[in-house]
Amino acid sequence: MGNTLSGVEAMNYIGGTWQAAGTAGGLELINPATGESLGRGGAGGGVEIDAAVNAAKAAFPAWRATPVGDRIQFLFKLKALLDAHIDELARLVTIENGKTLAESKGEIRRGIENVEVACGMPVLMQGYSLEDIAPGIDELMVRQPLGVVGIITPFNFPLMIPLWFLPYAIAAGNTVILKPSDRVPFAVQRLVELIEETGLPMGVVNLVQGGKPAVDALLDHPEVRAISFVGSTPVAQYVYTRGSASGKRVQCQGGAKNHVVVLPDADQETTTKIIADSAFGCAGQRCLAVSVTVTVGDAQKWFRDRIVDAATHLRVGNGLDESVQMGPVITRVSQERIETLIAQGQADGADPMVGGTASGGNFVSPTVLDGLPATSGLMGTEIFGPVLSLVHADSVDEAIAMIDRSAFGNASSIFTSSGSAARKFRNTVSTGNVGINIGVPAPMAYFPFSGWKGSFFGVMHAQGRDAVEFFTDKKVIVERWPKEWSRKF
Repeated sequence: MGNTLSGVEAMNYIGGTWQAAGTAGGLELINPATGESLGRGGAGGGVEIDAAVNAAKAAFPAWRATPVGDRIQFLFKLKALLDAHIDELARLVTIENGKTLAESKGEIRRGIENVEVACGMPVLMQGYSLEDIAPGIDELMVRQPLGVVGIITPFNFPLMIPLWFLPYAIAAGNTVILKPSDRVPFAVQRLVELIEETGLPMGVVNLVQGGKPAVDALLDHPEVRAISFVGSTPVAQYVYTRGSASGKRVQCQGGAKNHVVVLPDADQETTTKIIADSAFGCAGQRCLAVSVTVTVGDAQKWFRDRIVDAATHLRVGNGLDESVQMGPVITRVSQERIETLIAQGQADGADPMVGGTASGGNFVSPTVLDGLPATSGLMGTEIFGPVLSLVHADSVDEAIAMIDRSAFGNASSIFTSSGSAARKFRNTVSTGNVGINIGVPAPMAYFPFSGWKGSFFGVMHAQGRDAVEFFTDKKVIVERWPKEWSRKF
């Protein structure tokens, strides 16, 4: 595909063959920084999903029988290819999504980490055994692949999130149908081209470009054993409910309303920089972005002015310009929605303070909503844009109570030099990912990407050992071999 999107067509990859994705009726794709047309996304549905499932099902017996040590050799090759093509891939992500080149490279690096961890599948997939559970009887547990699995990914991390799931799924012996967001089809298409270069057997990984019809077809297909999903909470609930109703194992990462708590003893310069990076990085379009800062006590006096100054001096523009610090949001509709929510916050009593902006694309000024009332509807709304709300609490306990009242439970952080305050926070706060003096508490690939309450539906999360558990079934074998049944030699 190269490092340009000029003239590129969205394609499906089914059974080892590239096929036109049927773009008639697909979304019009626009470069979010320039407004230039990138073409149309795929419009695959039930027919394409059925073909991909059949290809994956046909490939499964041989792939499952391939020794796990041989399966991971393809991942070693993929890791090398991703390293070699990281600049090209980052450019594609930036053109499609709008984030800066540094942010695009960062997400690919986190994806590569998951490829590396999945290369440990010969150890991670091991079971256990016990001799003589009764006289002459042994028992063992082994892990076996599920079969055909589906992966549905969002626009905000076009490459990292597919790599949360796909390497573990195939290393464990499953075959895959990948359905990326129809807003960002091209970077993941290039990823699948690189997967093809590894020599992976045909049908093990399949790509279908499309929207809701493709999702529904995956959720309903009787041969699909499991679904992995990342997206907004309403869609996560839909996917979890419909997929579970058809008997599938489902994991769904949903939305967020992440809080950070700032205590008076926090380092002022470092805290401000880290929180600004979290709130405005990727234009606020990440599920771990801080959305609400709760200042405690005297922290209110210094944090407000510092964070407004940081927002004001951010350089906003086309992410292909390496001097730019924040790019656009994904679509004009998203831009208009975020600006409407900012106006709602102002109507509710907040004082909006905005930074610089750029023209020609879907740019939203980095915005601080100072003094947003606790009664505002924005306190429970995922804005998914570069907007940080400031509220105040008189104590750590009061700040934790604010977080507990949220319907979301993806992430929270505290900034302090007090070990006692940090320990209380991490032990009691009701979120699945917690940061101590960390603005984006994103787990490494060998830890699960956790999430609580309305931010996650399922039991086993993405990444690490949870991924191994999710993509395998446990089989328990109890065996007896009495001597009198054996041949005598």
